[in-house]
Amino acid sequence: MKTIPGIGEFFARLIDAEIDDIGRFRSAKKLAAYAGIVPSTYSSGGKTYHGRIIKQGNKWLRWAFIEAVTPAVAHDPVLKEQYEHLKTKGSNRAKVAVRRLLTIAFQVLRDSRPYERRAVCPESGSKQSRLS
Repeated sequence: MKTIPGIGEFFARLIDAEIDDIGRFRSAKKLAAYAGIVPSTYSSGGKTYHGRIIKQGNKWLRWAFIEAVTPAVAHDPVLKEQYEHLKTKGSNRAKVAVRRLLTIAFQVLRDSRPYERRAVCPESGSKQSRLS
């Protein structure tokens, strides 16, 4: 868990304690909902509106991932690129919208493997996520 950018000793222990058994969650989206890092939705007249993040969820897990975004962005160029793109809509919105960190944590815990940074293929310029 500590191999994930932005997740140090404290956050690794907190996240591990709050998630407990990763098998409880079928997908990273379910984990994001549990942590409360999903937008609220309101539907009326066939239109759906997305608002701020929901207030339900595990407040400690939500806090840990939102706080881990800043150091993660400083250490991982791919996360930084995503953050900078979302930052045009506002800094706080960008912090919450970088759910990629939570998805990485889900995959690391599910597969019981350390995280390796994404690599950019020199030939195609495409980004690849790696877990090994």
